[in-house]
Amino acid sequence: MIEMDEEKVPEATEDGPREEKKREIDLNALYPGKEMDLNRLFPDEETRRLLYDLQRTKREIERFIKHLSTEEE
Repeated sequence: MIEMDEEKVPEATEDGPREEKKREIDLNALYPGKEMDLNRLFPDEETRRLLYDLQRTKREIERFIKHLSTEEE
């Protein structure tokens, strides 16, 4: 299972509306087995989020295809 190290968690504050708390996405955990440090290669948070979303979408598509192939049998 792939861990999501970045997620927005709303927090209630005494002063006002909820704030969003972010944690970094660890690309090395998301794409294991790579020889280079992916976190250093992609330091931009938007790029890391894009790569995380890409991996998640790929997983969802693979599950969908697997589900289709089991229905055909």
